[in-house]
Amino acid sequence: MTPYELLILVGIIAVARLLLSIPGFVVRSHGKTRTIAHEYLDPFIIAGLAAWLLITFVARTYYIPSASMVPTLAVGDVLLVDKFEYRFHAPHEGDVVVFPPPLPSPDDFIKRVIGLPGDTLRITNGVVYRDGVALREPYESAPPGYDLEIRNYDIYVNDGGGWEPLDPSQANIPPRSQWTAPNRIPPHCFVMLGDNRNDSEDSHIWGFAQDAGRFASGPRRGEPAGFTGRAFLIFWPPSQVRVLHG
Repeated sequence: MTPYELLILVGIIAVARLLLSIPGFVVRSHGKTRTIAHEYLDPFIIAGLAAWLLITFVARTYYIPSASMVPTLAVGDVLLVDKFEYRFHAPHEGDVVVFPPPLPSPDDFIKRVIGLPGDTLRITNGVVYRDGVALREPYESAPPGYDLEIRNYDIYVNDGGGWEPLDPSQANIPPRSQWTAPNRIPPHCFVMLGDNRNDSEDSHIWGFAQDAGRFASGPRRGEPAGFTGRAFLIFWPPSQVRVLHG
């Protein structure tokens, strides 16, 4: 249930509560409506408002719909997402993040932060190098079957057919004026990859995710960007319950 749907439900119950408090209702029911309101509806309204505040500003649940984060996350896992943490600091490398992608989608995406603003980044022979240092990635399902480099104010990908830059009409690639260097990730931009590298629609296809501002290019150019929050706990199914670490 979305925060909007929950608020509508609480509103409907609040209207019912108001009707039950009308003197005519109370008299005809010999006071039973007042008892129902106090014992059942009032607590539900209070709990509903508390839940709405929680999922709007503090935490929310997220259902895993695809295999892009295998083996870390399986299809059907349900996560708790901290929506509060990124109000105080930017995402860290290795965080598992829920965010609106820079391409049309009815749902948020979930990927791992691999590259931060100001980093250099390349993938060569299945190894990710950030600022020239090879990353140790025990969470990875298999090495990526493509090479990647950030250079010439773009993300270049070689999936076996030669190097090609991402097309700004199809991917979120900021204009040169927003870059600090031609080979470094621009401000507020992040490279996000799935742990299942060869079965993941991520930054090697649609460019950079952003933690603020509006998407610079691509199908959602001009729309608000940001991060929904950090996934920190698998709480369903019970056999998979565990804290997620970067």
